[in-house]
Order: sequence, then structure tokens, then C-alpha cells
Amino acid sequence: MKKENPDQELEECIQSKFEEHDGNYGYRRIRLVLKQSGWIVNHKKVQRIMNKLGLKCEKFSRKSRKYSSYKRTIGAIAKNRINRRFHTSVCIKN
Repeated sequence: MKKENPDQELEECIQSKFEEHDGNYGYRRIRLVLKQSGWIVNHKKVQRIMNKLGLKCEKFSRKSRKYSSYKRTIGAIAKNRINRRFHTSVCIKN
């Protein structure tokens, strides 16, 4: 149960790279920085380690929008020049 962490050195490197760039790098950019410094590691592993360490880029996070079909008022509303009565006092039930 008390095994050594095989990724200890990688975790320290990820932590240092994250702090070096003021927390502005997410797992994608951290992986590229690691690749440039000689580490060959999968992006999923970097993401897992960053989640474990609680490292998250807040500044450049992707924000998803919910779908909305509301299109607001389209076009101009014509003036009531012929004085049509659009409201009635009679209530009709079907």
C-alpha cells in the first residue's frame, strides 16, 4: 500500500512549470513546455496530475455557452397609422 510515487519527479516538474508561468498555462501548454524540455508524456497524464495537484488555469479557461433560440426583435415595428384596435374587451374561449 505504501508504494513510492513513480511520477514524483514529473509532478515536481509540472508544479514548477505552472508556477514559472504564473498559473497561466493549462495542461495543453504545460505538456508542450515539458516536451521542449525533454519529457515525453501524454496530455491525459499531465491533465490527471494537474487535477491531483489542484492546478488549474483560471485566466484562459474555455467557457461554453448554453443554447438559446431567442432572436430578440428582428426588424422595425410599423406605426399604427390606420388606428387599428389590437386589444378587445371580449374574451373568447375555445
